[in-house]
Amino acid sequence: MWPLGVLPIQGMAQTVEGISAGEEAALDPRIERRRVKEAAIDAENFEVGAYAGLISLEDFGVSNLVGARVGYHVSEDVFFEASVASARAERSSFEELALVNLLDAEDRKFLSWHLDVAYQLLPGEAFLGTRRAYNTGFYVVGGAGSTRFGGDDHFTLNVGMGYRILLTDWLSLRLETRDYIYEIDTFGSDQVGNNLAWTVGIGGFF
Repeated sequence: MWPLGVLPIQGMAQTVEGISAGEEAALDPRIERRRVKEAAIDAENFEVGAYAGLISLEDFGVSNLVGARVGYHVSEDVFFEASVASARAERSSFEELALVNLLDAEDRKFLSWHLDVAYQLLPGEAFLGTRRAYNTGFYVVGGAGSTRFGGDDHFTLNVGMGYRILLTDWLSLRLETRDYIYEIDTFGSDQVGNNLAWTVGIGGFF
């Protein structure tokens, strides 16, 4: 015969153990971690690229323009850049009407190099369909340098704006317009020339 009070106490112990086991099954503190694959975004700061387009050389028509650039990205919004651009001027309207040549073949070469700084104003995204998104940015750029044209070297300022699309984690596409501003005296008197350029370029980060 069981001692008084033993059986009820044992039954209560079994009940408490059962409740504890049930709570443990319902409230498992162990959290299953999801496997997350992070985007493979390059952290390189240097960018090397090439570009091509058109430039309107004041008084000498529109010519093809090609160039190259090397940039250093200080942050996501600011980068410095060294660039060089080359073109060949067409005959001016004055030369066509007067049947003269103000410039020989060598002097018609346009060669300009600059040091610039750019600032990204409007970062954003561009979507291609529903599954592809590309980081983009609208930026302004400006700097100073030198231009060889008409047989002389001219101190040159340049200002412009551009739109950049990151096609991959290392490849960028840039649409840009700039104004190359310098003083020239081809027609006998000093005048400030505004030479607008429109280019499309591609660059790689490393």
